[in-house]
Amino acid sequence: MTTEVLYSYFQQCGSVSTDTRKIIPGSLFFALKGDKFNANAFAAEALLKGAKFAVIDDESYKAGDQMLLVNDALASLQELARYHRRQLGLPVIALTGSNGKTTTKELINAVLSKKYNTKATAGNLNNHIGVPLTLLSFNNDTEIGIVEMGANHQKEIEFLCSIAEPNFGYITNFGKAHLEGFGGVEGVIKGKSELYNYLQENTKTAFVNLDDKIQKDKTENLPRFTFSSLSYNCDLKISKTEANPMVVIEYNGVAINSNLIGIYNAANISAAIAIGSYFKVSDKQIKEAIEEYIPANNRSQLMERNGNRIILDAYNANPSSMMAAIDNFSKLEGINKIAILGDMFELGNDSTNEHKKIVESVEDTGIETYFIGKDFYSNKLNNPQLKFYKSYEDFSREFKSFSGKTVLIKGSRGMALEKVLELI
Repeated sequence: MTTEVLYSYFQQCGSVSTDTRKIIPGSLFFALKGDKFNANAFAAEALLKGAKFAVIDDESYKAGDQMLLVNDALASLQELARYHRRQLGLPVIALTGSNGKTTTKELINAVLSKKYNTKATAGNLNNHIGVPLTLLSFNNDTEIGIVEMGANHQKEIEFLCSIAEPNFGYITNFGKAHLEGFGGVEGVIKGKSELYNYLQENTKTAFVNLDDKIQKDKTENLPRFTFSSLSYNCDLKISKTEANPMVVIEYNGVAINSNLIGIYNAANISAAIAIGSYFKVSDKQIKEAIEEYIPANNRSQLMERNGNRIILDAYNANPSSMMAAIDNFSKLEGINKIAILGDMFELGNDSTNEHKKIVESVEDTGIETYFIGKDFYSNKLNNPQLKFYKSYEDFSREFKSFSGKTVLIKGSRGMALEKVLELI
């Protein structure tokens, strides 16, 4: 079946499903294979639950005209997304980076939606399946599409760009994330810069934070729209940034009081301001959008529990974001601080050393800290301010609730440290 023919079926549906537990009535179901399942076996169930057609790649499961047979269901999904993106022809903004992708995407969407009908990646569906699904969620009413791209190996961003064909791109930063897959920090820079490569090869525009020297140097030969808090030689000057704990930013005489914690979020907010300015969103609308944005999903959330002020940043962690969170936490006004930190994953051979650096950094702050996980435990120090636990179970057995503290909770997604809230 050609992509053009498959597209005619998609047009009859208007939406796509890939999970029989979440079937959208009237949708086009794609039977994707996983390591432990073959969704061809669930195609009939998808139809019974309301899908209009089911795309399969195993002829033995074909039963009736509602089953659409292709050579490879995943490849067909990706090709269909590229074809749909070309039919719509709308401007697409792609963003990637080691830290802050999802928050920045949400901020950009909040700002641009003040003036345009926008559609952005849902949650963090930013991989070889999520990007096609995002593109297929765009329709004739969508005026600007915003696509988050994640990767943990070389050539992944290059592949996602070949599907999304972005007109604009933004890289949040190059940090110590997915070191195992990328092969070190230089590998991270090379892999994420595949977005810049695409923009340059296709004469598209990059949004660039000139305060980041690597970004500045890598985009010198690109069409670009720049912002900076340090240099006046840019398209948008950020005149002030501070955080205690919420980020405050000023530009063009406009003061924005955000609901985001940590100076590390200043660049994310600045990017949204810059992109909004490029697309002629008014300063008033930009201010409204950012001040209305409330972080969720365990990302830099500020909350109260049992008389404690808690900064919950347990969605993800890597050495760069962990160090930034600790540095910001140490600079917050007030006393009675406690940090609860969980292991960082996907660091490969660098894991022991990177966890050691975090422990040493925390020791220098003098903040009472609970370290949870085997990698932190392997760097255990004899310091009464620092407590180490091999597992969350060990920590929960010894933990005693407290009150009147300012608490930072941060760890990789697999640690699920939001569970600490139940103990507090």
